[in-house]
Amino acid sequence: MLRPFLSTGAVVRITPAYSCAAQRRFYHDNVLDHFKNPRNAGKLDKKDPNVGTAVVGKASCGDVVQLQVKIEDGVVRDAKFKTFGCGSAIASSSLATEMIKGRTQKEASELKNTDISGYLKLPPVKIHCSLLVEEAVQAALADYERKQSEMKGAEEAAVI
Repeated sequence: MLRPFLSTGAVVRITPAYSCAAQRRFYHDNVLDHFKNPRNAGKLDKKDPNVGTAVVGKASCGDVVQLQVKIEDGVVRDAKFKTFGCGSAIASSSLATEMIKGRTQKEASELKNTDISGYLKLPPVKIHCSLLVEEAVQAALADYERKQSEMKGAEEAAVI
């Protein structure tokens, strides 16, 4: 059964058969914290030239991450996500946005899935969640760079 968390933008599969005790056995407390209290869930205005947007994954495979970054003066000032997937995917997205906020573009681009999976203590079968989020961060930063290049090109063309 799927239930949306309307206030956070996260969508999760809820299996009534799993109790809280069973969740703790499968997930580390860091995963449960970011899953139950996701940070930075939501969206930014993708038309803003300072916002880079990425959507990675496939709904048919079960995980889709939309991640956005707002960059001003070379620093990630804000980051938001919307994730359709398991608790590990939501927790990975939440943690990644926390890890890149306040960092320079270069520092944010150096975020690796091992940073995410290490903190969350993801088991090997869930590493793909942190890989997906790493890909989303890189793609959002690349989208921001693309927008900036297009703006500079348009400004240069206007001067000529």
